[in-house]
Amino acid sequence: MTRIRPSATITFIILAMGLAWLVAIPLWLGGGLADPLSSLLISVMMYTPAVAAVIVLLVMRPVPRGERLRFLGVWPLRPAKRVVWMSVLALFGPMLVVAASVAVAALCGWVQLDLVNFSGFDQQLQAVTPEGVTAPPAIVMIMSQLVMIPFAAATINAVLAFGEELGWRGFLIPALRPLGTWPTLLISGAVWGVWHAPVVLLGYNFGRLDITGVLLMTGGCIAWGVLLGWLRLRTASVWPAVFAHGALNACGALVTLVYAAGTTFDMALVGPLGVAGWIACAIVMVVLALTGQLRKQPELARPAESKHP
Repeated sequence: MTRIRPSATITFIILAMGLAWLVAIPLWLGGGLADPLSSLLISVMMYTPAVAAVIVLLVMRPVPRGERLRFLGVWPLRPAKRVVWMSVLALFGPMLVVAASVAVAALCGWVQLDLVNFSGFDQQLQAVTPEGVTAPPAIVMIMSQLVMIPFAAATINAVLAFGEELGWRGFLIPALRPLGTWPTLLISGAVWGVWHAPVVLLGYNFGRLDITGVLLMTGGCIAWGVLLGWLRLRTASVWPAVFAHGALNACGALVTLVYAAGTTFDMALVGPLGVAGWIACAIVMVVLALTGQLRKQPELARPAESKHP
């Protein structure tokens, strides 16, 4: 296990937070999330953890030059078989957890579902269909979106998620690892959640403009951070966490496909980062703990031994 100085870890966190606020300043000075540049700036913000990690590695040099990619979990991919299969799990697993969170929300009475006619989504579909044009059946559109989730997770969403994951799971997880498994997972998740403050305070995700939005986001990131962090520790690679993050972003609005028309719901309760998501993630955590998965943490991949003729 490569140990780095606490000063490097603290510097990384401060840099990641500061750069995120710096990128978000135009939104605060302009139209907030309604600003035409909001999508672009949020995408740029997702790369601030990666930039912070690179700056710390280059300036403070807490990890020897030849060990940096290994420390970050970028390369080499060993054991390759485990990394590949865990990446496949990462592409599909988050969709199951998000679906479980929708089921939890329905059981708790926080959302009313329509799994027969998908009336809520059909209503949205009718609203955006031009007059005189027949809207496609809701079930067809829903199935096409579900099929596209793993493809989006492995492509464009993974490219965007890489910026965050290189910082949070690539750098911060191994940096905190000497503290122990649970402190590492919980602290890294909390830092990840607070980092979202510049946009959450503008209404991102929960529509709340005060500290409650940040607290909700922090809770959600701790819950999902445990699962993404487990992928990192279980494989010694950052790539499964990248794909899982991409998949989470791709299916985060799943509840909007299955709610009943004429009803409302609060994403703070029913969203994957809301209370229902916390419960669904907690169930997965219990399964991982009871099956000993959290204890299986291979050392970071080492350079291949040279072979002599």
